[in-house]
Amino acid sequence: MNRDYTLEQLTEIAKEVIEQAPSKVLLFNGEMGVGKTTLIKEICKELGIEDVANSPTFSLVNEYHTAAKEIVYHFDFYRIDDEEEAYDMGIEDYLYSNHWCLIEWPENVKNLLPLDAVHIHIKQLDNGQRNIELNSTNKN
Repeated sequence: MNRDYTLEQLTEIAKEVIEQAPSKVLLFNGEMGVGKTTLIKEICKELGIEDVANSPTFSLVNEYHTAAKEIVYHFDFYRIDDEEEAYDMGIEDYLYSNHWCLIEWPENVKNLLPLDAVHIHIKQLDNGQRNIELNSTNKN
């Protein structure tokens, strides 16, 4: 998947990401303010989460439950200083739980991530649209 989109197409993009992702571990890459959290909120909505999804900047991880009783984990590793912090919080238990793991700032824990994780790169374009590229290969 590699395409440009507007904010009005966000629901469509979220559905495509869910359908095309060969793994439930999604790594969101992009500059600050590009829309990673906004896309994650829409993915959570499409997965059936009834609560409002917020970025776990200070807690590192938020846990959400869908109406179908599935668990979705949302990580924000922007403020992490050392991969050891993620290891100490039990990141491996989350990543290999077969639940959705939506990870912002994955480059801060890159040595702990599964090789089959899906890399999602978001860029803001000059025309105000975003470009999203989804790769299921290990590209850091």
